[in-house]
Amino acid sequence: MAIFAILGFIVLQIPAAELMGSKVKFTVYDAFAPVAGSFIGSIPGVIAVFLMQLFNFLIHGAQIEDAGTIIRFFPMLFAVLYFSKKRKANLIVPLLAITAFIAHPIGRTVWYFSLFWLVPIAAHFFRDRFLLARALGATFTAHAVGGALWIWVFALPAPVWDSLIPIVIAERLLFALGISGSFILVNNLLGFWEKKRFLYPGFSIDQKYLAPALRGDTQHAATTSSTT
Repeated sequence: MAIFAILGFIVLQIPAAELMGSKVKFTVYDAFAPVAGSFIGSIPGVIAVFLMQLFNFLIHGAQIEDAGTIIRFFPMLFAVLYFSKKRKANLIVPLLAITAFIAHPIGRTVWYFSLFWLVPIAAHFFRDRFLLARALGATFTAHAVGGALWIWVFALPAPVWDSLIPIVIAERLLFALGISGSFILVNNLLGFWEKKRFLYPGFSIDQKYLAPALRGDTQHAATTSSTT
């Protein structure tokens, strides 16, 4: 868990894009953090990601710039849970987010924006076959939680939500590709380190996404779909 918390803190320092309505920025961390739970378990993964964000918060002075700073803590935790294991909650969270969004007066006028959050529901049924589907489900789950909170806290006008639609499509596709790449990279690094005895066996490593030279050589290999 400490390994992921440290790595996550490092990538948190690399900015990628700024959230509208707040000074908070997306970072490379958004492509890395969701994979933590698939290797160390759902709850340890959530704790590690929370610690990444908390440590980053404290290092930078523990000053709350705006409500977006607080909101930013939560979406990624749900992305970790989604990516780590197939569970019913993966369907419930986006449905609740859609309901909360449409319940807002502004949300009702741009209800179609919340259709993005059907992606995690659709991806749920393909996640075991396609890594990209799993990654899309995770990043859109984070988007769903953040979006539902954002509209109630900031009440951005309808034209702003409309303008975000093409940005969301490009941004979330980018993050999904990043999450997929991060998972494959970390999976192979852990497999290599276990093979070389640099790490004590204990991580859940997915043989399906290991390089041929590493397959069957890890001492503790398990499919991520069975991660608890």
